[in-house]
Amino acid sequence: MQNEVVSREKWLEARRALLLKEKEATRLRDSINAERLALPWVKVDKDYVFDTPEGKKSLADLFDGRSQLLIYHFMLGPDWEAGCTGCSFLSDHIDGALPHLNHHDVTWVAVSRAPLGKIAAYKSRMGWKFPWVSSFANDFNFDYHVSFTPEDLAKERVFYNFTAIEPAQAHDELPGLSAFYRSDKGEIFHTYSSYARGPEELIGTLMILDRAPKGRNEESTMNFVRRHDEYEDAPKTSSCCH
Repeated sequence: MQNEVVSREKWLEARRALLLKEKEATRLRDSINAERLALPWVKVDKDYVFDTPEGKKSLADLFDGRSQLLIYHFMLGPDWEAGCTGCSFLSDHIDGALPHLNHHDVTWVAVSRAPLGKIAAYKSRMGWKFPWVSSFANDFNFDYHVSFTPEDLAKERVFYNFTAIEPAQAHDELPGLSAFYRSDKGEIFHTYSSYARGPEELIGTLMILDRAPKGRNEESTMNFVRRHDEYEDAPKTSSCCH
């Protein structure tokens, strides 16, 4: 289908009306960002040890000398053959941002429950450079409500995205983003988490598509997305996020 075709004057009238709403959305985003920064913090007292290419590291070590840490909960379970398509789509946008984040006192790390060897193999396949560690030997994913045991999924409800959802809406692994702060005294605080479509603004391709004539042109959330080495004539695999 084609949209209505009008004169330039008529188009300007419609565009100016939309611009008012876009400006309103921008101001609302600024307001939400301010409220996010004002959220109370929770002290992290539990010790977590992660498997990394450089050996065992604590949560404090993941900060890499900076005061702020963003952890992306990447869906790659211990028995998965490949990473989640949606998580891969988001992660395609990270490497270019790393120098800017690091210069601004922010460290980015992906965390998955898959063993380190499986993470390394998939990271190599995708050609990514960002740090990625394994939480297979600790409770980190479970404590931050992005991994679920068969027993969890057998219950009437599981806790995800700050609410109780039906197990049919869940998975053994789900996506999310968590933020942490490390004080000069070495204390660590959990400051923020976002799940489901919450981290969507990190996916620059979606923001670009929103400005294209057909937008995202999707039948369901990101149903058009493939791993970047699976487009064209490569075999298509379904996304675990669909």
